[in-house]
Amino acid sequence: MESLFRCIGQQFRPFAKSAGISPRCCSMPLQRVMTDFGADHAFGQVPKKLQEHYGIEMPVSTVVKVTEHHGQQMQMQRERVVLPVAALGCLQQIVETDGCMLPIVMARADGGDKRKNKKLHWLETRLAMAHTQGSVTPKFDATFGGSVDDAGQAMLNCAVAAGFWTQTQVHGVGDGAPWIEGQTKAKFGGQASYLVDFFHVCEYLVAASKTCDPSNPQPWTESQKSLLKNNESAVVIENLVPYLEAEAIESDKAPVRACHRYLINRLDQLDYKGSIEKGLPIGSGEIESAHRYVIQKRLKLAGAWWKAANVEPMLALRVVRANDGWEKYWGNLATAVAA
Repeated sequence: MESLFRCIGQQFRPFAKSAGISPRCCSMPLQRVMTDFGADHAFGQVPKKLQEHYGIEMPVSTVVKVTEHHGQQMQMQRERVVLPVAALGCLQQIVETDGCMLPIVMARADGGDKRKNKKLHWLETRLAMAHTQGSVTPKFDATFGGSVDDAGQAMLNCAVAAGFWTQTQVHGVGDGAPWIEGQTKAKFGGQASYLVDFFHVCEYLVAASKTCDPSNPQPWTESQKSLLKNNESAVVIENLVPYLEAEAIESDKAPVRACHRYLINRLDQLDYKGSIEKGLPIGSGEIESAHRYVIQKRLKLAGAWWKAANVEPMLALRVVRANDGWEKYWGNLATAVAA
């Protein structure tokens, strides 16, 4: 595709200089193609795809530089949260967030792993999601290695992008991590309620059932689940009391005590009946699924490890694509170049 190389021009030289590559290979259409492939596939596969689809030979190093450059631009150009002045916003939103661990490589000075002189470890990235009740097009935001307050801000960013404002009620749902419930209340105040993921609670019930009714654990568990869905958590807690293990027993060998404590500490997060009646989710499967197709599909490829500095640009790429902002980014870039 010769036209890709003919669109060079002086306007692309600033990018070429900042990215450290030759202007001969960085026409805007070609940048877009490389970034498109690099956003979805391992960098090592991109040269083969360029050769197959466009007959273009390109080293992996250039693909990496171009893709990460545009990821950095998307990261810097992320729209700031601008609260509407007069709009009332949508009536009901679902907001969720969750974390997953990404493989990170860092140079080590102690000589370990002599082949590469690097050490490998894992750091958490958090994905936030919000959408109007009934909508199938959520808005996303992601943070890497930041504070829980940063993760809460990402939740607010998503909510505003999805139509949150003064009349909006927020239904937060997530696992039992205290920071999620805390950030939901901190960022949305009295407009929000928070529900602990029903299926996460059920894991505690399943573990406890083997002590509470060892001969019929499944029927016992199902009866407790029905009680919870009817907002009879107090009855479930009472049913656990006779089987509580002694405090002297180690926590990992005391499933009934763990379940009892989990429920006692979250009494204000168990309104399953109210959520069901309003048609709101009682599980956080949506954000768990989103982790797989927004983040893990690209950043947790088998055998792939990342430098910490390169994670955020790639997250920005993935989030922009998930938010249907891809065309807008390249359109804005073309406008800026033409100006």
